[in-house]
Amino acid sequence: MRVGRTFHFDSAHFLPDYKGKCENPHGHTYRLDVEVEDNVGGDGMVLDFNKLKDIVDEQVLSKLDHENLNNVVENPTAEIITEWVWKQLDGKLNVCKIRLWEGDRKWVEKSG
Repeated sequence: MRVGRTFHFDSAHFLPDYKGKCENPHGHTYRLDVEVEDNVGGDGMVLDFNKLKDIVDEQVLSKLDHENLNNVVENPTAEIITEWVWKQLDGKLNVCKIRLWEGDRKWVEKSG
């Protein structure tokens, strides 16, 4: 069974290898959807939603919210940020899907 939670954070970045508007510093409000998969435990839950929130807050949001993403990853494209998030949660949660929204209409998804 799968459970998930949605998070939001605001960050700035620029794309050093890009020619166009995104090569200049700018910001986004990101939406991050995190899904985990496991069996339902004896408590009737796959994972307590509050525990999911605490882990994502500690491992991801505390490092990305109101930050310059270029200080976190060298080339902060949505794809590279998504990979970075996956690595931060790997081993701490049984993540099966991450979807990162850059604004309202653009997203990247990683499943595994």
